[in-house]
Amino acid sequence: MTLVHGKQGTTPGGHRPWATLSDCKEVLVVVHTAVYGQRLHDIYSLLGSDLRVNVQFTVAPHAFNGGAQAHIRLLGAPVLPWAEAVRREFDLVLAAGSQGLEHLRGPLVRLPHGAGHIKLSPAGGGDGERSVSGLGAEYVTWNGRLVPEAYALAHRDDLAELGRGCPEALPIAEVVGDACYDRIAAALPARAHYRAALGLRPGERLVLVCSTWGSGSLFTRLDAVLPRLAAELPRHGYRTALLVHPNVAAAHGHWQVRSWATATARGAVTVLPPEADWRPLLVAADFIIGDHGSVTLYGSMTGAPILLAEYPHRDVNPRSPGALLARTAPALAPGHPLTGQLAYAAEQYRPEEYRAIADRITSEPGRFDRNMRRLLYRILGLGQPAHEPEPPALALPAPLDRPLDGPSAPLPLTSGRA
Repeated sequence: MTLVHGKQGTTPGGHRPWATLSDCKEVLVVVHTAVYGQRLHDIYSLLGSDLRVNVQFTVAPHAFNGGAQAHIRLLGAPVLPWAEAVRREFDLVLAAGSQGLEHLRGPLVRLPHGAGHIKLSPAGGGDGERSVSGLGAEYVTWNGRLVPEAYALAHRDDLAELGRGCPEALPIAEVVGDACYDRIAAALPARAHYRAALGLRPGERLVLVCSTWGSGSLFTRLDAVLPRLAAELPRHGYRTALLVHPNVAAAHGHWQVRSWATATARGAVTVLPPEADWRPLLVAADFIIGDHGSVTLYGSMTGAPILLAEYPHRDVNPRSPGALLARTAPALAPGHPLTGQLAYAAEQYRPEEYRAIADRITSEPGRFDRNMRRLLYRILGLGQPAHEPEPPALALPAPLDRPLDGPSAPLPLTSGRA
């Protein structure tokens, strides 16, 4: 008897007759960078348990796509080569970036890859005016044609920005909310559990240093900020962790980033790897030292006093919640003791001011999963599963590395956190 195995391949419509479940809607997740992949996780997870849907992943061309393939493989998923992805037809395409999407075939749902649309585009248009990053015509059109079928936005204010930058995209825009906001908000009541998982002792204060990427980021000032943390913060009673945008590691390598930071901080700072989930760290933090990146903006939700160490005003959307944060949070000053500045930030902290900033991140708090799932299934042409979406809680983080204890004792410093 001869066993005949079917030839592995796809039909012109993209179906896989050799697969065990061959009559599925085909969904392609486009991972430009590790950051975009992290952002998309909360979206494609809404489809993961549906046997009618098959989710695949590809890595699109991008200057910072180092680490994107590793991100996908950590999920336990194969990587569909880009050359094959552009030949196939899909029932739904999900992306948080814009490069190369005009080559894909299938209805595209585009999402922002950060919070608040803080940054301005690198260069101006024909009139010299810089659009808001992600909301200008260069991000959603190709040769005068809209590329996405739907653009899922977090806040009603984003519609106004889209109307300024690309009014022809307003009919495809839909306000669904922000997944990261909802996950952080849901985790905050369990803050003590996240702190315990990190290995923080009772009463120990976590100072979280957050840097985005690029010339206006806090990372460009590591040699000014980290030595002060090492020299001025008591080793007993304080822990410091550094979160760096994965684009920095994509450009320089994580070994180099860790080496720079560890040497500069003399081993007193834990450097998080680029694949680490930053959200539990925000939930656990007592103080945040940041810049104009999304992580610092999400920090406005947590009740942790914020110090801004770097803020490139000329590159920031002046109407964004990030700009409002820059007008509210104290700026790190070079000539005064760091412990005193943290104490000042705690003393000046007004919950209602930061709540107003956080409210600018999403106008659909707690409703992202419901809104997003409805949008996805509408485009797929399927009825939704007959239950409410059940997003998992943020996973507990791994313990922070504990530096060698020094002789210093903690200073009396409060953060306003319970």
